[in-house]
Amino acid sequence: MGVLNLLLWGAGVALIVVGLMRARGPYARYQALKEQDANVARYEAWRGGTRGGGDTGASVAMQILRRQAQIGVIIAVVGIVLVVLGFLVR
Repeated sequence: MGVLNLLLWGAGVALIVVGLMRARGPYARYQALKEQDANVARYEAWRGGTRGGGDTGASVAMQILRRQAQIGVIIAVVGIVLVVLGFLVR
């Protein structure tokens, strides 16, 4: 076990933690907005009205939050790759 292995493991674990922390908040808010959007759609279907086809503020926020969560997951995946490389490097 060399210094390179330890550096890769440390960097990998750090990236996993940072990535998951970055993804958790936006993902939770995204799920809440998605549920609210589904409630509005059910209400409008019950009422007989229809929404306009344009983007709403909530849909734009959902896109932004989804992208932020994806970036966090990508950071965590890079961390996993670094941990695996730490085991493979001799």
